[in-house]
Amino acid sequence: MDGKTLLEREQEHPQDVVVERDGRRVVTMDSARYVDAGNTLTDVVVPASYIGVLPARMIAIHRPRGVIGHDACVGKDGAGIAGLWYLEALGIPAATADGMTADMGNGADLYESGVVKHVNYIAETCGVKAGMTVREAADVLLDNDPTDTEVGNKVRREVVETHDSGRRVVVTDSIVWAYPEDENTSVLVTAGHTGRSGAKFLLEAKPWGFICHDGGMSKNRSGIAGLQTADEAGLAGACIDGTTAPIGDAFLGYAHGLISAHNEAAARRGVQAGMTVKEAAHLLLVGEA
Repeated sequence: MDGKTLLEREQEHPQDVVVERDGRRVVTMDSARYVDAGNTLTDVVVPASYIGVLPARMIAIHRPRGVIGHDACVGKDGAGIAGLWYLEALGIPAATADGMTADMGNGADLYESGVVKHVNYIAETCGVKAGMTVREAADVLLDNDPTDTEVGNKVRREVVETHDSGRRVVVTDSIVWAYPEDENTSVLVTAGHTGRSGAKFLLEAKPWGFICHDGGMSKNRSGIAGLQTADEAGLAGACIDGTTAPIGDAFLGYAHGLISAHNEAAARRGVQAGMTVKEAAHLLLVGEA
């Protein structure tokens, strides 16, 4: 033995160029192992590996233009897609296909048959969305540069409903991104926890209403302890059930989450445990203090 690892010894990197234009390429391959320096900056790579942290490390050192891989049906602890956020932190757009739509270890099938299910923030800024085919998403990454590669500065924020009174429902990932104009005006749907520190930020923001995350409830139900603090200040609020939507992503919370807990001020506006986040946000919007 020469003391080298298989990664160091193996030289063959089977790749297939499926699209080429303007000096950029979409390149398919059966494994993240086959991403190499020839893919740096110009190529959207489509490796049929899971995009966990380990494959992401193999890919990231070569800095491709974008990455679309397989989600391995996500798996325990989200391991099949954990590399999406590893790549996000490095400013690399990345997405994964639903494991039931494409073969693992078959780059051609991933490209031809895969349907995107998970997307990191950098890829979102390029225009990639869940539900696109892998072929469509690869074209988007080929043609569009990220609008924000400084992930620490990202502020996702969208007004999703308005009321005749001028009030609105605003979805943003953290209560710390409340704007001055949200005071007594916005129902803020966020995805940080509703614990003691979360309550402090809520009291500073003074929204018309809020929905934050329950943090899985956690020890002593500390993930929702801020509900009572907010109630004492007259702020109506509720929590997203951590089993129905991930902490840190308010947009998934608004789209898919259910309510696990609420305070008395929110109950007076009609909010109940078990209802959808979208429905609860509407009730907080139209209800009176």
